[in-house]
Amino acid sequence: MSMTLLAIVAGTLGAGVGSVLLAALLARALLARFTQHLLSLAAGALLATAFMHLLPEAFESDITPQVLFMTLLAGLVFFFLLDKAELWHHGHEHGEEHHHHDHAHDHAHGHEHGHAHAPAGFTGSWAVLAGDSVHAFGDGILVAAAFMTNISLGAAASVAVLAHEIPHHMGDLAVLQRGFGQGRAALLKLCLAGGVTVIGGLLGFVLIDGHEAWLPFMLVIASSSYVYVALADLIPQLQKRLSATQTAMQILWLLSGIALVTLATQLMHLH
Repeated sequence: MSMTLLAIVAGTLGAGVGSVLLAALLARALLARFTQHLLSLAAGALLATAFMHLLPEAFESDITPQVLFMTLLAGLVFFFLLDKAELWHHGHEHGEEHHHHDHAHDHAHGHEHGHAHAPAGFTGSWAVLAGDSVHAFGDGILVAAAFMTNISLGAAASVAVLAHEIPHHMGDLAVLQRGFGQGRAALLKLCLAGGVTVIGGLLGFVLIDGHEAWLPFMLVIASSSYVYVALADLIPQLQKRLSATQTAMQILWLLSGIALVTLATQLMHLH
């Protein structure tokens, strides 16, 4: 169990804080148009983790498929309701300003929009941090559930979270820099929010240890969150009129996300 706990800490730390640091590097190194490739990559990683790893593992249990499918459906509806409550998606924590600005100029998960006015940007900054913390806590619990099933599944879940958090955090940084100013303050605050993933992972370990019967349900709930984020959030941002070359690149990056998760799992199986 000690190795599992260490794996949970490493996985959640990498997914939570690592994604923030990578987002900061990419935000400096890449132009905004490249974030579309990251969205494609993230969508592929999330869908691959859900359909190729988490769900098959859950269905190997003694629980009837009908109950697990009901759990999946309930999870999708639950995350839809959370999205409506502006507590789940990172692009929706900016308060009323979210509804008063055009989405045409969104670059990274819609985070940059609606922050032209300093007071609104400052308010939105704290909202982003609160939303990030809630989201990270939930991610931590779900990653812990995956690790407690087996290490390779946990690695796949961590990679999926890392992949889809990077474009989110690139947008978050743009918002936070409006509210807290350029420099290290915004990055530090976002790292602290990402660090809540570790707290979620530790709590998940404590809750699930001795209650392994919950694991299949946790894996299905994790799947529903990944599928919802990919289909309701990421992919719609990619549904634009593009040239044949741009469309081919989207598909390539989507397949790359699937390959990334699959490769990470296969490498873990070798050890």
